[in-house]
Amino acid sequence: MITWALAAIALSGLLAAPADAQKAYGPGASDTEIKLGQSTPLSGPASAFGAGAGRAVVGYFEMLNAQGGINGRKINFTQLDNAYSAPKAVEQSRKLIEDVGVLAEVGTIGTAPNVAIQKYLNGKQVPQLFITAGGRRFNDPKAFPWTIPLYPDFETEGRVVAKYILAAKPEARIGVLYQNDDYGKDYLKGLRAGLGPKAELIVAQASYELADPTIDSQIVQLKAAGVDTLIEQSSSKAAAQSIRKVYELGWKPLHVIGGSTASVDTILKPAGLEASKGLVTTQFLKQPGDPAWANDDEIKAYKDFLKAYAPSANPDDYSVLVAYMNVHAVELALRKCGDQLTRENLIKEATSLNGERLPMMLPGISISTRPGDYTPFRTLRIATFDGESWSLTGEPLSAD
Repeated sequence: MITWALAAIALSGLLAAPADAQKAYGPGASDTEIKLGQSTPLSGPASAFGAGAGRAVVGYFEMLNAQGGINGRKINFTQLDNAYSAPKAVEQSRKLIEDVGVLAEVGTIGTAPNVAIQKYLNGKQVPQLFITAGGRRFNDPKAFPWTIPLYPDFETEGRVVAKYILAAKPEARIGVLYQNDDYGKDYLKGLRAGLGPKAELIVAQASYELADPTIDSQIVQLKAAGVDTLIEQSSSKAAAQSIRKVYELGWKPLHVIGGSTASVDTILKPAGLEASKGLVTTQFLKQPGDPAWANDDEIKAYKDFLKAYAPSANPDDYSVLVAYMNVHAVELALRKCGDQLTRENLIKEATSLNGERLPMMLPGISISTRPGDYTPFRTLRIATFDGESWSLTGEPLSAD
């Protein structure tokens, strides 16, 4: 009897071993928790973006934990201020990796901080997961396999706008206003590539520096060049200024603005709703402040979440909206990992998404990533502003 009992115990141990062996943990993961981190501009020149978005991210993980976490594991989240400074961003990433010991850094905002930490995180083989930056340089699986973007890259946006122009106004005289950095240059590159042999439709272009107090002279310059189609990739302040200046000049070009500056509440209202009438943009997310979505269930859920977990965040703030989408994607990738919570498997799951739709995405929009191409969005929608809200125009347009 004793011999049989011992044999049974040994056999049960062998049977249990494979189940236990199926679990695999990297740094920052265990049976009970998943450590994640983020550096974001809670202060400094971009704090208007970082503060609200940062609070939404913290609130989302608080909500997940209240619901039991992800696959039974609570999220232990550390958020540090990088002040939108490249050296500070590197310093905070080092703290997250070497002191806190996170599984991944998630949702970092902006081109400059992400460029600064990209080499360090890839050298440490730590996921730089679902960053909020549209530079093409962040989709480089060969050189930077640990950096995964989750934002329509600006080159893709430029290509989509080119496709729209070729169909809507094939004889356009195009003038381009762009920010003189990767944000603007990638967009211009995509626009030219999308126009292809008709790139000569661009008859004038003007750039500005982020620190410039006004872009009035650039708008006057483009009008004087005989432009009838104004395409711009500008920051929030510059976009509001250009919309207003075009209106004050009595100029009536087909005016296309970047998708990141299409907020009704934070850009168009300050510029003037009458001045904004007729604007065209690209979109991939529903706009909370847009009356067109006033009764939408996802909009209601988004606003209810912010009211409960991030009451200081403005639901009409575009950066908050993008952060909300971003944390849904982080949750999705972690759930797909199951009990294989290693950094390698997290990258595998994040780069194997196939037509996934996240809350707040427009009809016809989804994300797909591949191991050899991390581009999350290949399709965008075109929308026109009628003086009160954005109206989707035509079918989804692919940059391919």
